[in-house]
Amino acid sequence: MRKQERFRHFVAYFVRHYPEPQTELHYSSPYELLIAVILSAQCTDKRINLITPALFARFPTPESLAISNVEELSPYLRTVSYPNNKTKHLLGMARMLVNDFQSEVPASAEELQKLPGVGRKTAHVIVSVVYNQPAMAVDTHVFRVSRRLGLATQSAKTPLEVEKQLIAHLPTQWVSRAHHWLILHGRYVCVARSPKCSVCPLTGFCRYYEKNANPAPGGGSE
Repeated sequence: MRKQERFRHFVAYFVRHYPEPQTELHYSSPYELLIAVILSAQCTDKRINLITPALFARFPTPESLAISNVEELSPYLRTVSYPNNKTKHLLGMARMLVNDFQSEVPASAEELQKLPGVGRKTAHVIVSVVYNQPAMAVDTHVFRVSRRLGLATQSAKTPLEVEKQLIAHLPTQWVSRAHHWLILHGRYVCVARSPKCSVCPLTGFCRYYEKNANPAPGGGSE
């Protein structure tokens, strides 16, 4: 099956079954989402959602976080991955947000990446979710699932290479939603170690399934 056909099938399925996907992170403002996404690096959304209510209550604005310090903030982050680094990132992010951006979360991925703790993936999540821009954030789920489905080639070895291939073939209006489609499919069906192919609705156009359902003599693999 040609790549463009896979994209057509992929979009058609999710537009029909999950037309309005949402991030599983809980937030009520761009500032809160920015904090949650920074904290979610190498950590589950479930864990982040457990700690952010108290964090947001104590630091409801960039100004309140900017005047805090490591000793005050770190207890709120003790159960996340890399708590020391993330404590420093949040404090630095808040201070720059206040001093350089008038406490407003930038709408530009380039500007967002100036903030401590914000890389390309985090910036693309923010502009996609908050500002509905056609930006593709490639995390481990998006990277894995897009390559398995055949939306990205096996030769795509980096998140940026996968991002470019997805952007090149996805209709612009579906880019921000496709990010969520790929994440949720990877989180609950196309899991890393043992993909649940027996219950997956995408096997009809999945490259991984095509190769592994009927392996060639000698064994087929991804």
